Amino acid sequence: MWRSFWSHFRIEERAQDLAEYCMITALVALAALAVFYKVSGNVTDWWTVANTTLVTANTSNTAASAGAATASQPGDPHLSSDAH
Repeated sequence: MWRSFWSHFRIEERAQDLAEYCMITALVALAALAVFYKVSGNVTDWWTVANTTLVTANTSNTAASAGAATASQPGDPHLSSDAH
């Protein structure tokens, strides 16, 4: 019984294509993982630069807004529209 099972298993080739496709899929997945690992450091660097730029712009914009708010206090004759 076992002998006929193993001989049938060695001769049968219907699942060979499926096994080959699984191996190719695993190879593609490993290649994609390697590319992702290599690129992920660059993406992190880009994100850090973008975040730093946004924080700097926000800080300078907040400081400019605070300066503009103190310059246009009510009662300032130079900035008032009814002084004319």
